[in-house]
Amino acid sequence: MECISVFDMLKIGVGPSSSHTLGPWRAGERFIGELKKKKVFNSIRSLRVEAYGSLALTGKGHATDIAIMMGLTGADPVTVPIESIEGIIQEIKDRKTLHLDTTLEISFDPKTDIVFVREFLPFHANGMTFIATLANGKKIAETYYSIGGGFVVKEEMANSKKKKEVFKTFPFPIQNGVQLLATCKTENKSISEIVLENERSLRTDAEIDQGLHHIWDTMLSSMYTGCHTEGHLPGGLNVRRRAYDSHEKLKGNLPYSTPEEWLQTIRKTEVKFRSILKWVSCFALSVNEVNASLGRVVTAPTNGSAGVIPAVLMYYMVIENHEADFEHIKQFLLVAGEIGSIFKKGATISAAMGGCQAEIGVSSSMAAAALTELMGGTPEQVLMAAEIAMEHHLGLTCDPIAGLVQIPCIERNCMGAIKAINAAELALDADPANAKVPLDKVVNTMWETAKDMSTKYKETSEGGLAVGVFLSDC
Repeated sequence: MECISVFDMLKIGVGPSSSHTLGPWRAGERFIGELKKKKVFNSIRSLRVEAYGSLALTGKGHATDIAIMMGLTGADPVTVPIESIEGIIQEIKDRKTLHLDTTLEISFDPKTDIVFVREFLPFHANGMTFIATLANGKKIAETYYSIGGGFVVKEEMANSKKKKEVFKTFPFPIQNGVQLLATCKTENKSISEIVLENERSLRTDAEIDQGLHHIWDTMLSSMYTGCHTEGHLPGGLNVRRRAYDSHEKLKGNLPYSTPEEWLQTIRKTEVKFRSILKWVSCFALSVNEVNASLGRVVTAPTNGSAGVIPAVLMYYMVIENHEADFEHIKQFLLVAGEIGSIFKKGATISAAMGGCQAEIGVSSSMAAAALTELMGGTPEQVLMAAEIAMEHHLGLTCDPIAGLVQIPCIERNCMGAIKAINAAELALDADPANAKVPLDKVVNTMWETAKDMSTKYKETSEGGLAVGVFLSDC
């Protein structure tokens, strides 16, 4: 049974895409690691990368080529200074050389050594092959698949015994919603308590708290940065940053100088229904504008949907509970991660496989579920909220204009966040005994919908708004 940690579902990385940016970045790192294991790293003389399928069709707009090069240099997307990326890439282009893992210099021209191949590999839409040529002329090739949310696998490892052994560590292995509810009932625990017990089989309490603090700090920082950055997004669409303008109208005149003080300031503002909608949208916009500009965000469960969960969590802290502290944040993230893992196990979180229902839909379900538990909902109501949120995202296509994670992706985070809050309220006011649609049925329906969906609506920019809107219109 596949067991996935909350730290697998909520990863810190660089935008604009978890599957098209963070995944290729990690694949580059893994390839270097495998060459070192084979003890041939120092014999590398040249290197070529082939990106297939969806990675090829929208790769330039998703900075796939940049991510591959950064991964090969050994830079860590969690810690690399964002402001350094442009300089590193420009030096590679100008000098036509690349320092593998910061140490071994080889000739490398991105124009010819990174090749985008529109053909789809059979295992997954996001395939990439790394080919190293050694001093003796021998070639070593490895193919990786970026399967969404920053997860990277080899086809032959997807069902290996080694992988299954690792997954036996959870005391409460959960595959679906039915098992989750049964476990909560048997153990007389909330969903967050069950998830915490699973996490304790992998990490100490101090490590769990430190990791979740880091995730929240990154979320808060991305919202703060987005709300305080003016201008236009890169990529050629000339999209104006809207979070800054929205924030200026909402924030009032109270002073602050840090993200934490900013949060306290917002809590003091007078908030009515209309401004609640604006604040939640502002939070979601801010994160995804940072994401779209190669900034650092938390995949939740992907980069394209990174704004939904922090926006809903901020809603809780600003509107519902001004006394909310780290324990509330921890509870929220634990529940969100578990719901996301159920979708990953039963369907997909990759837009290249399932359309945007697999990104915004899943993130909205994660946020709705987490908010419901914080608001006092039962495990049954938590799963009901997750089901309601996904039910109203079924069939959502992924059709980014010019292959950029900007239009319609950024606004979709606002809609996903608002739907999550609404789904939570509907679930909290309902008796789950009267529910007609269980979460597992919706997960299965989402996957069946994904399989039926035309490929052109799966992150290829070959359908929907991507072809229905002319670039000149933008």
